[in-house]
Amino acid sequence: MTIPTENLSPLSGTDMVVLVDPQDRELGLMEKMEAHQKGVLHRAFSFFIFNSKGEWLLQQRAWDKYHSPGLWTNACCSHPRQGETPAAAATRRLQEEMGLYCQASPAFKFLYRSEFSNALIEHELDHVLIGYSDTPPAPCPDEVASYRYVSLSDLEVEMKQNPAHFTVWFRICFGEIKAKLAAHPFVT
Repeated sequence: MTIPTENLSPLSGTDMVVLVDPQDRELGLMEKMEAHQKGVLHRAFSFFIFNSKGEWLLQQRAWDKYHSPGLWTNACCSHPRQGETPAAAATRRLQEEMGLYCQASPAFKFLYRSEFSNALIEHELDHVLIGYSDTPPAPCPDEVASYRYVSLSDLEVEMKQNPAHFTVWFRICFGEIKAKLAAHPFVT
């Protein structure tokens, strides 16, 4: 997997995340794996893509991801670079992970903390963004094992029957995304 050099520390060559407080004020930078080992709060984003049929674009995380491998989640998620807005980061990262261009529109943000069996901790202020596209993805195999489009009704059934097949952050924000979409039907 190639790590974009713009997100690297100039001294160490490691991938960095932006540390924040609960009000999303920047506190500094930390190496990504260190932040996940220590459970330090940092900025993240989750980008949800829908097609003109109202179907959700899901990706299955690659099997060699550092946490949540093989689980189903939203179209893409990652960490903004220092000085990069979550919307710009989501648009950029969607192209890197899914080979798909789509403008990101901010929806809401939430804070969560989750511990994983491999001793890593996600402690993120997650900016949730929404986009619409009918363009088929061309996913990067280092990032994505598979992808699919699914209707809301099928997704609800699957999540009820097999919640452990989905990432923690997807399960946490699913209800609010669903409510936002009900209040503002699909606009492409």
